[in-house]
Amino acid sequence: MKYYYSYPNRLCLIWICEEDKYITRVSFQKPDDSYKEQETPLIRETARQIDEYLDGERTEFTLPLNPQGTPYQKSVWNALQRVYFGETRTYKQIAEAIGNPQSCRAVGLANNKNPIAIIIPCHRIIGSNGKLTGYAGGLEIKEKLLLLER
Repeated sequence: MKYYYSYPNRLCLIWICEEDKYITRVSFQKPDDSYKEQETPLIRETARQIDEYLDGERTEFTLPLNPQGTPYQKSVWNALQRVYFGETRTYKQIAEAIGNPQSCRAVGLANNKNPIAIIIPCHRIIGSNGKLTGYAGGLEIKEKLLLLER
């Protein structure tokens, strides 16, 4: 069964989704109708860890994740999880990290499709000129997340 529940926090409203005891989405938009609204222990724990992160009390997440995507997208998302708290990388650096240095644009597209915001830290990826680039929650939220990690 697929479940979701929404939580307001000090940053925004998020929706957390669970399927088969794995977190499959943390999003700034309500999931589709294939999900049933129900708070589960795992969803509640995810919200708690996100709150701790936003309060500056947590730098890593310890949750079972199962983001759905293509093998290429998953390779990018795995690389994103190796960009640690307080660090940033460029799209080019992620492309190099996955062994495909010419795929900066494809990395950007995969970054854009990241289904587990905040926990898979796509907000830590910036343009090669050091500027903030797109973010599903908006650039204001991306900037706040990066400032939180300084």
